[in-house]
Amino acid sequence: MKSFDVMVLGGGPAGFPAAIQAARAGARVLLVEKSGQLGGTTSLNRVAFPGIFHAWGRQIIAGIGWDLVRRTVELEGRKLPDFSDIHASHWKHQIPLCPTLFSALIDQDVIQSGCELCLHTMLATIRPKPGGGWVVTLCGKEGLYEVETAWCIDATGDANAASLAGCPFQADSPELQPGTLVFRLDGYNPESMDIPRLDEAARMALKEGKLHKGDFGWSGDSLRSLLSSRGNNSIHIFPINAVDSPGKTSAEILGRAALLRIYRFLKTLPGFETLHFTWSAPECGIRETRRIAGRSMVTYKEYVSGWHWPDAVCYSFYPIDLHTDEGLKYEKLKEGIVPTIPLSAMLPQGVPGFLCAGRCASGDRLANSAYRVQASCMAMGQAAGAAAALAVQSGLAEADLVNLSDLRKVLEAQGAIFPTNGI
Repeated sequence: MKSFDVMVLGGGPAGFPAAIQAARAGARVLLVEKSGQLGGTTSLNRVAFPGIFHAWGRQIIAGIGWDLVRRTVELEGRKLPDFSDIHASHWKHQIPLCPTLFSALIDQDVIQSGCELCLHTMLATIRPKPGGGWVVTLCGKEGLYEVETAWCIDATGDANAASLAGCPFQADSPELQPGTLVFRLDGYNPESMDIPRLDEAARMALKEGKLHKGDFGWSGDSLRSLLSSRGNNSIHIFPINAVDSPGKTSAEILGRAALLRIYRFLKTLPGFETLHFTWSAPECGIRETRRIAGRSMVTYKEYVSGWHWPDAVCYSFYPIDLHTDEGLKYEKLKEGIVPTIPLSAMLPQGVPGFLCAGRCASGDRLANSAYRVQASCMAMGQAAGAAAALAVQSGLAEADLVNLSDLRKVLEAQGAIFPTNGI
């Protein structure tokens, strides 16, 4: 049976920085990803604008994830946005990426770090070892097999490993945020569209059941956003709960059904005779499933006030961004505010040798609607990878016993920005 110091489950925005960081810090690392490529939301769901890394004219998230974002932009021959305009809409500080190049660069960094990588591999079971550590059953194309690890980092987004490990969760929300299937429409001229006429036709199609409410996108009553962006991050898929395979299956079916409705409706209208899909993401993007009950919880009040946690390990910067079937609850952070994320929010209560990084970290719904975004997840993942590596080297079963000064040194050695009180 193979043995590792750190196992990272999930190769998305939180997972690949966690694995690379832990490996570069000297740990024996296994990275497990259910799909055939790394990058998660950025590559598999094609939400290929992983912001935000800057706040109020200065960079607050850097390190492994940022380095890969920057190199992808350079490889494409593009330029980074102007981050100096602090009053610009937050989306203007997003960084469009080529998901194919991004994923390929992640592959290189993971392999060069010395991390062992298993794609097309699912978690089956996880049980604690007597005396500490975990025995994990994985399912590859070759069947089931077991490996051992001292530490586990759940970077699945949906806390799949945490659930199997017996970690506690916060009470389920009565209604989860809708998902979005990202796609690209072509074969028409957005500038020539008569939006009021199209909206009238769409509302009639909605009454007749030929379109559904989420097909209008976030606005809920106009096709303007969908048509001007050619699809992109425009539609809402609901109701869904993608916490498990049946729920994820439902999300995929509903997402592709929405694409069919939109396509069939538009093809009946003048100006859309040559309409076609250039591409669609392989999977529906998921905003929310569940969050662990951590040793601390990031609340809305603490997030929007920029509270500096005593065990803060990274920054997060994004507006409150809660999607509902009625539209979007949006709240911009006040000027100068930069929230922090504590290590204790990534530590499930009562479960040693375990970390949860990314959107499944402990927080209330409103705070989570902001810190769930990719840049923040990259920062959390890198911090989790460093904490796990240090815990292994120090023989610790509890990551909150890791010396924060040592953690800061390890993170800053890989380019991360460690929070300081009074940014």
